[in-house]
Formats: sequence, structure tokens, C-alpha cells
Amino acid sequence: MTPLFKTQMLADLKVLRRLLVSPIQGGTHAERLESFYAPQAEYYDEFRERLLHGRRPLMQQLEFPKNGVWVDIGAGTGVNLRLAGNRIFGLKEVHLVDLSNSLLTVARRSAENLRLGHVHFHLQDACDFDLGDESVDLVTFSYSLTMIPDWFDALLNAKRLLKPGGVIAVTDFYVSRKYPDNGLCKHGWLKRTFWQSWFAADNVFLTGDHLAMLQRHFSPTSILECQGKVPFLPLMKVPFFVFLGAKETTERQSHVGDDHKLTSPTPIPTLLLNKTAEPGRERESLGVECPKPDRTFLLYRKTASVLWK
Repeated sequence: MTPLFKTQMLADLKVLRRLLVSPIQGGTHAERLESFYAPQAEYYDEFRERLLHGRRPLMQQLEFPKNGVWVDIGAGTGVNLRLAGNRIFGLKEVHLVDLSNSLLTVARRSAENLRLGHVHFHLQDACDFDLGDESVDLVTFSYSLTMIPDWFDALLNAKRLLKPGGVIAVTDFYVSRKYPDNGLCKHGWLKRTFWQSWFAADNVFLTGDHLAMLQRHFSPTSILECQGKVPFLPLMKVPFFVFLGAKETTERQSHVGDDHKLTSPTPIPTLLLNKTAEPGRERESLGVECPKPDRTFLLYRKTASVLWK
């Protein structure tokens, strides 16, 4: 057993102890987050790298506008700074928003190591963060939406911040609705119940409503629904999604004051898979589950094509 392996195992055990047996304490959401993350902040990235499978496909799809402004909501340790690569240097400003001071401390250190002088850090609630209306080019939520109690307010705030045509990119764990919108995955009762109960113990709340609201408030350009392995649970695969959309220049939705309801989401068309797809699966609808967690395919509404990674 190598020293590196021993170090990794020790770090994993500390994270698992926090996940499985350590109580979450605090009277506010911020206090509960800090209670949960402070003891594992230094080991956070190593363990989550094998669990948060949606981060890389999310970051790979993004186009960072030159001199643009990027806001990462629930940025945690700032791992997306590294995943953005050299593209981040073309941005005018980067804002990392989180309620855990311990995680932001790690993020500050990462930015310093990467020599990123245009990154700003905000210990603030996602629902209250403000840079001014229509001032942001890109907003990302990377495994943070499920941990925000008023997640709908956080999404509406992000919409307010985005410029017309600005991009929102979200990845997170989820379970489908019992009756999902046409073209989206449908999970069985056992899968929905198990994963909701499993994650709820750590105040991570899975739902099918995230995708539904994203489709109703933004114009989808890419949706991925898939499953990923769970560390130390070799037979288990947790569902996750990756959503990219844009704030429309002309609002597609009705004002609540006019008719008190939202319009239905943009229809999801059936797309053709290319020849590298599994035999016998020549046609699939947008949002099919990946046959393997390490064989990710991205389905694009605009181009009607499939890219295999």
C-alpha cells in the first residue's frame, strides 16, 4: 500500500464519517452548511471528483465570452476555475458565490495558485446576490441547486442577472417527476424514493422540478440525463443532469400578473443518433440515460447531433 493510497483512504474515511454519522448542526442554512463542510473542506475535491460526474461535461460545453462576466453560484472550493482552463483568462470578471466560508477559503487559495486576479469571492446567499440587472453573461450552478432551500428564487435571481441571450448552465443530482415532460427520462418509484431519502440525510434534496423550471424560464440548447458511479457503492448509480440554456431576448413566458401561469416548456424534438450509438438504438429522444457512466453523450436541440466523449 503506497503512501499516496493511504493518504487518499484516510481522506475518504474522514469524508465518509462526515457524510454518514456526523450530525449537521446550526440554526440557519449558512450555519448548517458550515457545520457540514468545514471538517471536510480540505478533502472535498478528491472525494467529489468521483461522485460529481456532471461537472466536466458542463464545463466542456461552455463558451466563455471575451471580456464577459461569469457568476458561479454555490462555487464551493472553486474547482470550476481549474476546469475552465485557459478560457478563464479571457473573462473580465469571475464571481464565486457560496455560503460556506471554509469552502471559499479553499477557493481563494486555488485562485491564488492559478494567478487569477479577476476572481471575486462572495460569502452570500444565492437568492440575494446582486451585480445589477442584466449585467452577467454566464451563470453556473454546479451541484448547488439541490442544496439551496429556495432554489426557485435562486434561479429567478440568476435570470434577472443574465443579459438577454446570456447562458445558464446547471448540473446536479436529480430524480425524474412521476410523469416527466415528453422526451425526458422516467425513473421508477424505487429509484426516486431511494435517492431522495439517501441524499436528504445531508440536506441535499433531489427533485424533478429543477429541469421543469429551467425549461420554462430558459430556452434549452443542451440537455443531458445520465447516471454516475458512487464511491464505495460499486453497484449503485445516481442520476444526474446537465442543462444549458439561454435567457431569451423576447420573453416566452406570460407575466404572472396577466394569467397567473407559465406557458409549457419548449417542445423537445426527437433527434437522430449517429452510427456510434448502441446497435438497435437508431432513434432516441432528447434526454436518454447514458448506457455507461463513462460514455457520455450530449444531445443538442439546435444541431440535432450527438457527440460521444
